Amino acid sequence: MSWLFPLTKSASSSAAGSPGGLTSLQQQKQRLIESLRNSHSSIAEIQKDVEYRLPFTVNNLTININILLPPQFPQEKPVISVYPPIRHHLVDKQGVYVTSPLVNNFTMHSDLGKIIQSLLDEFWKNPPALAPASTAFPYLYSKAGGTPPCASPGFPFLPPYPPQEATRTVSSLSVADTVSSSATSHTAAKPAAPSFGILSNLPLPVPTTDTSAPISQNGFGYKMPDIPDVFPELSELSVSQLTDMNDQEEVLLEQFLTLPQLKQIITDKDDLMKSIEELARKNLLLEPSLEAKRQTVLDKYELLTQMKSTFEKKMQRQHELSESCSASALQARLKVAAHEAEEDSDNIAEDFLEGKTDIDDFLSSFMEKRTICHCRRAKEEKLQQVIAMHSQFHAPL
Repeated sequence: MSWLFPLTKSASSSAAGSPGGLTSLQQQKQRLIESLRNSHSSIAEIQKDVEYRLPFTVNNLTININILLPPQFPQEKPVISVYPPIRHHLVDKQGVYVTSPLVNNFTMHSDLGKIIQSLLDEFWKNPPALAPASTAFPYLYSKAGGTPPCASPGFPFLPPYPPQEATRTVSSLSVADTVSSSATSHTAAKPAAPSFGILSNLPLPVPTTDTSAPISQNGFGYKMPDIPDVFPELSELSVSQLTDMNDQEEVLLEQFLTLPQLKQIITDKDDLMKSIEELARKNLLLEPSLEAKRQTVLDKYELLTQMKSTFEKKMQRQHELSESCSASALQARLKVAAHEAEEDSDNIAEDFLEGKTDIDDFLSSFMEKRTICHCRRAKEEKLQQVIAMHSQFHAPL
C-alpha cells in the first residue's frame, strides 16, 4: 500500500500539483462531466458523478437519455440508455441501450458532451419511433447485476389516447358521420375527440331510405300518391277539348291542378313543413342544455388529461426512486464510497509521513477511515454475492 512507503520526489510533486489532491483519472473524469454539463444546460444530476439524465422532445415524443458512469470511468465506457423504449438504428433490439459506435469505442480521451450532442443530432435527423410494446422499465443497474427488469404494470382505466393535432381547425360534423362513427366505435380504435362547431351551423340530415318500404308522412321520406292508369275526368271531354288541351299549355296546366293527387301532394307538403318547423323549434329549445352538457364533457376530458399527466409524472418519479434503490445501484454506490474512504486514509497516511499531523491524530483518523473502508468493501462483496445468487434463479431484487 502507498502509505507504507515514503513518496518519491516525482510522486510528491505530482500530488502537490493536482488540485484538491485528485488523481489524474479523477481529474479527467471531472473534465468529462463538466463537458457534459456545459454542452447541455438542461441535464439533471440524479447521483453526483454517477448518473445523469437529459430529456428531449422530437415529434411530440419526450425521451429521457440516462447516462450512467461506472466506478472506473473514464477507463470504462459509460452506459447510455433511453426511456421509453424506442426503435432506432443506434439503439439495441430491446430499444433501451444506445449502441452507437462513438459509445462502443469510448476512451478516456473522448468528449462525452460531444458524444451526447451527436446522438441528439442523429435523433433529430432520423426521429425515433416509440416501441410498439414496452414490457419493462429501464432500470440502469439491472443489466449489470444480471437482474431481469421489472414488468410494467397495466392500467386499463387509462386507455391510450392519440394527441390532438396542433393545426387542427374547428369544423362541424354531420349527423350521418356521427351515427356511422358511433356504430363502428366498438370494433375500431378510439379516434381523437371531435371538435364540433356551433350547433346552429350543423347541416340538416339528408334522408336516405328505400322507396319500397312504408314511410310515414312525418318520417325522413315521402311516398308519392298512386297514379291511376285511367283519368275519369278526361273521358268526359270531347276530342276538340282534348286537342285544345294538347295544343295549349295553359289549359293543360289548369286541368292538371284540378287532379286530386296533386292536391294531396300540396296538402302533405304544407303539413310536412309545419312539422319540420315545430321540430326545429324544439331542437332550438334543447340547444342550451346540449351546449351545457357538451361543455361539461370537455371540462371532464380536460380534468382527465391533467390527472393522467400528474399520474404519469408520479409514476416517473416512482421509477426514478426505484432505480436509485435497486440492489445493483446500492452495490455501485458502496464500491465508490469504499474507494473514497481508501483514498482519504491514504491522504491521512501521506500527511503523517510528511510530518503534517501528530501520532495521536493520525491513529484516530486513520483507523476510523480504514474501518469505514473495510466495512463498505465487505458490504459491497456480500451484496454482489446476493445479486449473483438471485440472478441464477431469475429472481429480481
